[in-house]
Amino acid sequence: MRRRQFMFAAVLLPFARAALAQARFDHTHAAWDALLKKHVRLISGGNASQVDYRSFAADRRLLAEYLKVLSAVTPVEYAAWNKAQQFAFLANAYNAFTVEKILTRYPDLESIRDFGRVFGNPWKDEFFTLLGAERSLDWIEHDTMRAPGVFDDPRVHVAVNCASVGCPMLGRDALVAGRLDTQLDDLFRRFMSDRSRNRYDAQEQNVELSQIFDWYGKDFEQGHQGFASVQDVVARYANQLADTAADRARLRTGTVPIHFIEYDWRLNDVTR
Repeated sequence: MRRRQFMFAAVLLPFARAALAQARFDHTHAAWDALLKKHVRLISGGNASQVDYRSFAADRRLLAEYLKVLSAVTPVEYAAWNKAQQFAFLANAYNAFTVEKILTRYPDLESIRDFGRVFGNPWKDEFFTLLGAERSLDWIEHDTMRAPGVFDDPRVHVAVNCASVGCPMLGRDALVAGRLDTQLDDLFRRFMSDRSRNRYDAQEQNVELSQIFDWYGKDFEQGHQGFASVQDVVARYANQLADTAADRARLRTGTVPIHFIEYDWRLNDVTR
Protein backbone atom coordinates (compact mmCIF):
# COMPACT_ATOMS: atom_id res chain seq x y z
CA MET A 1 0.00 0.00 0.00
CA ARG A 2 2.80 2.38 0.96
CA ARG A 3 4.64 1.56 -2.23
CA ARG A 4 1.52 2.35 -4.25
CA GLN A 5 1.13 5.68 -2.42
CA PHE A 6 4.79 6.49 -3.08
CA MET A 7 4.46 5.77 -6.78
CA PHE A 8 1.30 7.88 -6.96
CA ALA A 9 3.07 10.76 -5.21
CA ALA A 10 6.03 10.45 -7.56
CA VAL A 11 3.73 10.75 -10.56
CA LEU A 12 2.00 13.82 -9.14
CA LEU A 13 5.17 15.60 -7.96
CA PRO A 14 6.17 17.16 -11.33
CA PHE A 15 2.64 18.49 -11.82
CA ALA A 16 2.59 19.90 -8.30
CA ARG A 17 5.93 21.62 -8.86
CA ALA A 18 4.74 23.09 -12.15
CA ALA A 19 1.56 24.39 -10.53
CA LEU A 20 3.56 25.91 -7.67
CA ALA A 21 5.96 27.58 -10.10
CA GLN A 22 3.07 29.03 -12.10
CA ALA A 23 1.53 30.43 -8.94
CA ARG A 24 4.87 31.84 -7.79
CA PHE A 25 5.83 33.70 -10.97
CA ASP A 26 4.34 37.18 -11.28
CA HIS A 27 2.51 37.05 -14.59
CA THR A 28 1.57 40.71 -14.20
CA HIS A 29 5.27 41.54 -14.68
CA ALA A 30 4.69 44.34 -12.17
CA ALA A 31 8.39 45.16 -11.77
CA TRP A 32 8.86 45.64 -15.53
CA ASP A 33 5.57 47.51 -15.80
CA ALA A 34 6.69 50.03 -13.15
CA LEU A 35 10.00 50.61 -14.96
CA LEU A 36 8.25 51.18 -18.29
CA LYS A 37 5.80 53.67 -16.82
CA LYS A 38 8.67 55.57 -15.22
CA HIS A 39 11.12 55.66 -18.12
CA VAL A 40 9.13 55.48 -21.39
CA ARG A 41 7.73 58.69 -22.91
CA LEU A 42 4.92 58.73 -25.47
CA ILE A 43 5.31 60.99 -28.50
CA SER A 44 3.52 61.54 -31.84
CA GLY A 45 0.09 61.55 -30.27
CA GLY A 46 0.81 58.33 -28.41
CA ASN A 47 1.73 56.40 -31.56
CA ALA A 48 5.45 56.27 -30.84
CA SER A 49 7.68 56.38 -27.79
CA GLN A 50 11.13 57.26 -26.58
CA VAL A 51 13.10 55.73 -23.74
CA ASP A 52 14.80 57.80 -21.08
CA TYR A 53 17.90 55.64 -20.86
CA ARG A 54 19.64 58.09 -18.56
CA SER A 55 16.93 57.75 -15.92
CA PHE A 56 16.66 54.03 -16.64
CA ALA A 57 20.33 53.70 -15.72
CA ALA A 58 19.55 55.04 -12.26
CA ASP A 59 17.15 52.12 -11.80
CA ARG A 60 19.49 49.52 -13.22
CA ARG A 61 19.46 47.56 -9.95
CA LEU A 62 15.67 47.18 -10.21
CA LEU A 63 16.04 46.12 -13.83
CA ALA A 64 18.67 43.55 -12.81
CA GLU A 65 16.31 42.12 -10.20
CA TYR A 66 13.57 41.70 -12.80
CA LEU A 67 15.98 40.08 -15.25
CA LYS A 68 17.12 37.70 -12.51
CA VAL A 69 13.51 36.62 -11.98
CA LEU A 70 13.13 35.97 -15.71
CA SER A 71 16.36 33.99 -15.84
CA ALA A 72 15.26 31.80 -12.91
CA VAL A 73 12.28 30.38 -14.82
CA THR A 74 12.94 26.77 -15.79
CA PRO A 75 11.81 25.03 -18.99
CA VAL A 76 9.43 22.88 -16.90
CA GLU A 77 7.81 25.96 -15.37
CA TYR A 78 7.53 27.66 -18.76
CA ALA A 79 5.97 24.55 -20.33
CA ALA A 80 3.20 24.61 -17.70
CA TRP A 81 2.07 28.09 -18.74
CA ASN A 82 -0.55 28.85 -21.35
CA LYS A 83 0.40 30.34 -24.72
CA ALA A 84 -0.48 33.91 -23.73
CA GLN A 85 1.68 33.69 -20.62
CA GLN A 86 4.56 32.31 -22.66
CA PHE A 87 4.23 35.01 -25.32
CA ALA A 88 4.13 37.81 -22.73
CA PHE A 89 7.11 36.32 -20.90
CA LEU A 90 9.27 36.14 -24.03
CA ALA A 91 8.31 39.58 -25.36
CA ASN A 92 8.91 41.28 -22.01
CA ALA A 93 12.22 39.42 -21.68
CA TYR A 94 13.29 40.57 -25.15
CA ASN A 95 12.51 44.18 -24.37
CA ALA A 96 14.03 44.17 -20.90
CA PHE A 97 17.26 42.48 -21.98
CA THR A 98 17.49 44.90 -24.92
CA VAL A 99 17.32 47.85 -22.52
CA GLU A 100 20.01 46.22 -20.38
CA LYS A 101 22.19 45.75 -23.48
CA ILE A 102 21.89 49.45 -24.30
CA LEU A 103 22.73 50.45 -20.73
CA THR A 104 26.01 48.52 -20.84
CA ARG A 105 27.36 51.24 -23.17
CA TYR A 106 25.02 54.19 -22.67
CA PRO A 107 25.53 57.09 -23.33
CA ASP A 108 28.45 56.16 -25.60
CA LEU A 109 26.43 54.86 -28.52
CA GLU A 110 24.19 56.32 -31.22
CA SER A 111 22.52 53.07 -32.28
CA ILE A 112 22.11 49.50 -31.12
CA ARG A 113 24.10 48.59 -34.22
CA ASP A 114 27.13 50.26 -32.65
CA PHE A 115 27.67 46.92 -30.90
CA GLY A 116 28.61 45.55 -34.30
CA ARG A 117 27.03 43.12 -36.71
CA VAL A 118 29.83 40.52 -36.67
CA PHE A 119 31.65 40.93 -33.37
CA GLY A 120 29.46 42.04 -30.49
CA ASN A 121 26.28 41.56 -32.52
CA PRO A 122 23.50 42.64 -30.12
CA TRP A 123 20.99 40.18 -31.59
CA LYS A 124 23.17 37.10 -32.02
CA ASP A 125 25.34 37.36 -28.89
CA GLU A 126 24.27 35.01 -26.11
CA PHE A 127 24.54 37.55 -23.32
CA PHE A 128 21.81 36.38 -20.94
CA THR A 129 20.30 33.23 -19.47
CA LEU A 130 16.72 32.22 -20.21
CA LEU A 131 14.91 28.91 -19.82
CA GLY A 132 18.01 27.15 -18.59
CA ALA A 133 20.53 28.14 -21.25
CA GLU A 134 22.55 31.04 -22.61
CA ARG A 135 20.34 32.86 -25.09
CA SER A 136 20.35 35.65 -27.64
CA LEU A 137 17.71 38.16 -28.68
CA ASP A 138 17.47 36.36 -32.02
CA TRP A 139 16.70 33.13 -30.17
CA ILE A 140 13.73 34.80 -28.50
CA GLU A 141 12.35 36.49 -31.60
CA HIS A 142 13.25 34.36 -34.58
CA ASP A 143 13.99 30.90 -33.21
CA THR A 144 11.08 30.87 -30.78
CA MET A 145 8.40 33.54 -31.16
CA ARG A 146 8.37 33.48 -34.99
CA ALA A 147 8.95 29.74 -35.29
CA PRO A 148 6.11 28.00 -37.19
CA GLY A 149 3.60 26.36 -34.91
CA VAL A 150 4.70 28.13 -31.72
CA PHE A 151 2.55 31.27 -31.63
CA ASP A 152 1.82 31.96 -35.30
CA ASP A 153 1.16 35.62 -34.60
CA PRO A 154 2.65 38.33 -36.84
CA ARG A 155 1.92 40.86 -34.11
CA VAL A 156 5.20 39.71 -32.61
CA HIS A 157 6.71 42.55 -34.64
CA VAL A 158 5.01 45.17 -32.47
CA ALA A 159 5.57 43.20 -29.26
CA VAL A 160 9.38 43.33 -29.34
CA ASN A 161 11.38 46.54 -29.54
CA CYS A 162 14.88 46.87 -31.01
CA ALA A 163 15.74 50.17 -29.27
CA SER A 164 15.63 52.07 -32.56
CA VAL A 165 13.61 55.00 -33.90
CA GLY A 166 12.33 52.86 -36.78
CA CYS A 167 10.90 50.19 -34.46
CA PRO A 168 7.29 49.98 -33.43
CA MET A 169 6.99 51.75 -30.09
CA LEU A 170 7.99 50.30 -26.77
CA GLY A 171 4.76 50.52 -24.80
CA ARG A 172 4.42 51.90 -21.29
CA ASP A 173 2.72 48.71 -20.11
CA ALA A 174 4.21 45.29 -19.63
CA LEU A 175 2.53 42.67 -21.77
CA VAL A 176 0.28 40.43 -19.68
CA ALA A 177 -1.56 37.27 -20.61
CA GLY A 178 -5.01 38.45 -19.53
CA ARG A 179 -4.94 41.45 -21.88
CA LEU A 180 -2.49 40.23 -24.49
CA ASP A 181 -4.75 40.32 -27.55
CA THR A 182 -6.01 43.79 -26.69
CA GLN A 183 -2.49 45.05 -26.05
CA LEU A 184 -1.10 43.63 -29.30
CA ASP A 185 -3.99 45.02 -31.34
CA ASP A 186 -3.45 48.42 -29.72
CA LEU A 187 0.29 48.39 -30.40
CA PHE A 188 -0.33 47.39 -34.02
CA ARG A 189 -2.89 50.16 -34.50
CA ARG A 190 -0.51 52.73 -33.00
CA PHE A 191 2.29 51.50 -35.26
CA MET A 192 0.13 51.84 -38.37
CA SER A 193 -1.02 55.30 -37.18
CA ASP A 194 2.55 56.60 -36.93
CA ARG A 195 3.05 58.50 -40.18
CA SER A 196 6.83 58.50 -39.77
CA ARG A 197 6.74 54.71 -40.22
CA ASN A 198 3.62 53.99 -42.28
CA ARG A 199 1.61 56.37 -44.50
CA TYR A 200 -0.24 56.89 -47.77
CA ASP A 201 1.37 59.31 -50.20
CA ALA A 202 -1.60 60.92 -51.94
CA GLN A 203 0.61 62.75 -54.43
CA GLU A 204 2.49 59.65 -55.58
CA GLN A 205 -0.57 57.45 -54.98
CA ASN A 206 1.36 54.74 -53.20
CA VAL A 207 1.58 53.50 -49.66
CA GLU A 208 4.86 53.76 -47.79
CA LEU A 209 5.43 51.14 -45.13
CA SER A 210 8.07 50.25 -42.60
CA GLN A 211 10.74 47.87 -43.85
CA ILE A 212 9.43 45.39 -41.29
CA PHE A 213 6.79 44.49 -43.88
CA ASP A 214 9.53 43.94 -46.45
CA TRP A 215 11.81 41.86 -44.22
CA TYR A 216 9.03 39.81 -42.63
CA GLY A 217 6.30 40.00 -45.24
CA LYS A 218 5.87 36.22 -45.21
CA ASP A 219 4.72 36.39 -41.59
CA PHE A 220 1.66 38.24 -42.87
CA GLU A 221 0.93 35.72 -45.62
CA GLN A 222 0.03 32.71 -43.47
CA GLY A 223 -3.54 33.62 -42.58
CA HIS A 224 -2.70 34.28 -38.94
CA GLN A 225 -4.73 37.02 -37.24
CA GLY A 226 -6.71 37.28 -40.47
CA PHE A 227 -3.81 38.50 -42.61
CA ALA A 228 -3.13 36.81 -45.96
CA SER A 229 -0.76 39.45 -47.34
CA VAL A 230 0.82 42.81 -46.61
CA GLN A 231 -1.94 44.29 -48.75
CA ASP A 232 -4.39 42.90 -46.18
CA VAL A 233 -2.57 44.94 -43.54
CA VAL A 234 -2.90 48.05 -45.71
CA ALA A 235 -6.61 47.45 -46.26
CA ARG A 236 -7.35 46.80 -42.58
CA TYR A 237 -5.54 49.94 -41.46
CA ALA A 238 -6.65 52.25 -44.26
CA ASN A 239 -8.13 54.69 -41.75
CA GLN A 240 -4.76 55.02 -40.03
CA LEU A 241 -2.76 55.37 -43.25
CA ALA A 242 -4.83 57.94 -45.14
CA ASP A 243 -6.96 60.99 -44.35
CA THR A 244 -9.68 61.17 -47.01
CA ALA A 245 -12.52 58.76 -47.64
CA ALA A 246 -11.46 58.34 -51.28
CA ASP A 247 -7.87 57.48 -50.38
CA ARG A 248 -8.99 55.04 -47.72
CA ALA A 249 -11.34 53.34 -50.17
CA ARG A 250 -8.46 52.98 -52.62
CA LEU A 251 -6.26 51.38 -49.98
CA ARG A 252 -8.98 48.84 -49.25
CA THR A 253 -8.88 47.60 -52.86
CA GLY A 254 -5.51 45.97 -52.18
CA THR A 255 -4.04 47.30 -55.41
CA VAL A 256 -2.06 50.34 -54.25
CA PRO A 257 1.69 50.05 -54.93
CA ILE A 258 3.80 49.57 -51.80
CA HIS A 259 7.13 51.24 -51.16
CA PHE A 260 9.25 50.63 -48.08
CA ILE A 261 10.70 53.38 -45.90
CA GLU A 262 14.37 53.09 -45.00
CA TYR A 263 14.70 51.92 -41.41
CA ASP A 264 15.92 54.45 -38.87
CA TRP A 265 18.44 52.71 -36.61
CA ARG A 266 19.14 55.71 -34.37
CA LEU A 267 18.71 55.01 -30.67
CA ASN A 268 15.13 55.66 -29.46
CA ASP A 269 16.45 57.86 -26.67
CA VAL A 270 14.63 60.93 -25.35
CA THR A 271 17.70 63.00 -26.26
CA ARG A 272 16.87 62.35 -29.94
